[in-house]
Amino acid sequence: MAFKEKSTLVLIIFVLCGLVIGGLLGELAKNVSWLSWLSYGQQFGLATPVTLDLGVVELTLGLMFKINVSSIIGIIIAVFIYRKF
Repeated sequence: MAFKEKSTLVLIIFVLCGLVIGGLLGELAKNVSWLSWLSYGQQFGLATPVTLDLGVVELTLGLMFKINVSSIIGIIIAVFIYRKF
């Protein structure tokens, strides 16, 4: 089944899949000596979660991004596959 026009939602799904799969492969490659460069990266976000206590409901919000070389390669491959799709 072919789509007549590419939607932005499909691109976002492809990029998120590339990000997750690339990050997973980067974490797995961390223990292999000649592939350890794939796990090099940065993390940013809220180090400690923010808690909002409303009396009846207590919300705890936190967000952390861990970007590594492998996840960037995964994003590039996902965009390339999307363009061919």
